[in-house]
Amino acid sequence: MPPPLLFIIIIISPSSSQPSGPLDACSLGAGPGRQALPCQPPPTNMKEFMQIRVDPPGITCGNPPERFCTLENPYLCSDECDASSPDLSHPPQLMGDRERGGLITYWQTITWSRYPEPLLANITLSWNKSLEVADDIIITFEYGRPTSMVLEKSMDKGATWQPYQYYADDCLEAFGMSPKQVSDLAPTNLTRVICTEKYSGWVGAKEEKNVVFEVRARFGVFAGPKLINMDALYIRMETMKGLRDFFTFSNLRLRLLRPALGGTYVQRDNLLKYFYAISNIDVPARCKCNLHASRCVLRHATLQCECEHNTSGQDCQRCRGGFRSRSWRPGSYLPLPRGSGSFGCNGHSNRCSYIDFINVVTCVSCKHNTRGQSCQYCRLGYYRNASLPLDDDNICVECDCDPDGSASPHCSDLGLCRCKAGATGRRCDSCVSGFTWRGGGAENLCDSERLLCQNGGTCFDFLRCTCPGNSTGTVRKMGRHCDDEGGASAALKHFLLLATRR
Repeated sequence: MPPPLLFIIIIISPSSSQPSGPLDACSLGAGPGRQALPCQPPPTNMKEFMQIRVDPPGITCGNPPERFCTLENPYLCSDECDASSPDLSHPPQLMGDRERGGLITYWQTITWSRYPEPLLANITLSWNKSLEVADDIIITFEYGRPTSMVLEKSMDKGATWQPYQYYADDCLEAFGMSPKQVSDLAPTNLTRVICTEKYSGWVGAKEEKNVVFEVRARFGVFAGPKLINMDALYIRMETMKGLRDFFTFSNLRLRLLRPALGGTYVQRDNLLKYFYAISNIDVPARCKCNLHASRCVLRHATLQCECEHNTSGQDCQRCRGGFRSRSWRPGSYLPLPRGSGSFGCNGHSNRCSYIDFINVVTCVSCKHNTRGQSCQYCRLGYYRNASLPLDDDNICVECDCDPDGSASPHCSDLGLCRCKAGATGRRCDSCVSGFTWRGGGAENLCDSERLLCQNGGTCFDFLRCTCPGNSTGTVRKMGRHCDDEGGASAALKHFLLLATRR
């Protein structure tokens, strides 16, 4: 009998330095009646789980061994990179290792010995999982920050890429963009991709090493500079188009375009001082679980949300087997709108809006013929089917009032249409006694003197009563009943009888 399959589960623990919110529980109460709540895993430094790839092949120094010097000591070129020596090698994995005992380890490229060819390097960081950035991404360079570089992201595991931020000592020259800082952004353009000159100027390798993608400052536009009001940020993520996706990624890529020059032009007589070296990459983020999980684990070297709310999948992106009565949808950061004890948050809207000046959350684009702040009412012309559960797509039924017999296309909460005089029925599509259907309920008048056919008779061509059974008759001024004996009304017979007796 083969031994059982073993696998390691690592539970991702939160980093105490990261901002977090009250979204750590996926439900309230216990048992079948417990209330589902939006939830998400805590943030952590995802460098512990990233896969690193460096391109092009041969860009990492050491094969063959190579001498190099630094911008601080440009003519003391006695340092060596040798891939065959553990003490002199600088492989890519040193960008994500834990440095202990004060010893700095770093990845390093070949020198710019082929100038004027561009010295280009791509560093791709992969997690095979959707993540949401939770704090500043910090890349630490040794021996000078690049003169120009681009941070890119992918949301589809590397199939497509888009710029996250541009960095240059001269944005206009390098990328044709005016330089900006995150502090220049407003709530309306917070997802704008900018070029910054803040992290590219030469100020000495020892003083400034970090290149930062400023997430905390972008959060602060809504949550305040100290990120105290995270609820305001979460509401914006739900209501502002593209904001939540802006902080979502599955891969990151650094495109290093031009190395640090030491504040001068390229000095071609000593190209051994130009190269890239990165000692650390911090990526504080959380697993994206679509607000359906509070924990993320590492199974078989793959990050996986521990899904709740009857969802499944790596990102809790689909319904669990046997739970398909409604289509899957992500959780919502928004609190329940006022009056949400009715069916506003039971699947009739995918999007809500926060109205600042009255401090109200309201659902928009209500579906299934619902309306109201929390989609708790039926649209005009529909009524609620009380026999269906609140989240049923068919909760609102069309009134279908008869256009001829009803006074309005709208009906009551019970589905009763408002009928014209003479019409009856739920839809106002039939007549009360003494009326006939003539463009709706109309009095059963049968001649110019407004005499009526009686005993169930109906008027034909406004001249003759059609009587039930075999009786027929013509309306007389002296009688209003269909005559059972061929046309005379009961009143006429009574008149003739009295005349004979005289």
